[in-house]
Amino acid sequence: MVTRAQLLILGLTAGVTGSLVGGLMLGIGLGLVVNSVHAGWILVLPAAPIAGLLGYWQAKRLARQAGLKG
Repeated sequence: MVTRAQLLILGLTAGVTGSLVGGLMLGIGLGLVVNSVHAGWILVLPAAPIAGLLGYWQAKRLARQAGLKG
């Protein structure tokens, strides 16, 4: 059984890591695009999905630790 504390920590860590990784990718990518380095789009476009995948990965790890199937 997953406790409330584990869910709280999951939400906090997923939010913080997702925003840090997504924000860094977005910031660096947009900085490159503004300076006419169009390869920066490689960082900008997948920023949000990668940030979301980090939270999904953490949730799956918590479910595995709790013994849940899924």
